[in-house]
Formats: sequence, C-alpha cells, structure tokens
Amino acid sequence: MALISTKDAAERLNLSVRRVQDFLKEKRLPAQMIGGVYMIDEKNLALVKNRKPGRPKASTRALRARKQS
Repeated sequence: MALISTKDAAERLNLSVRRVQDFLKEKRLPAQMIGGVYMIDEKNLALVKNRKPGRPKASTRALRARKQS
C-alpha cells in the first residue's frame, strides 16, 4: 500500500488539488488522515480515474431558480 498526498493524486489524475479534495468530501475517493494531512492509497485513484470530463449538468430546478434571480 503506497500512500500519496492530495497534491500527488491531483498530478497523477491531471486535476486540481481542489477537485481531489472535492472527491474526498464527496466520499468518492477514500483517504486516511495522517498527521493532519489526507493521504490516499494510490490504488484508489482508479475509483475516479475514468470519471466523465467536465462539470455535471445542473438540474432543471436549479436552472429555473437561476433564471428567476
């Protein structure tokens, strides 16, 4: 088991560190807190590696709310 930082994970996945942190928050990417820093098992990168590119589409409810603003 090789543990890597969120920065290393971001580089390997070609993502921003913030996006990797979002995956951790959404529990899509498991991690361990070690010394106040999240460490990710590099095998778990496969869980998010084949994600769809771009942002998910907003729901129709969210779109309607934006138009009314």
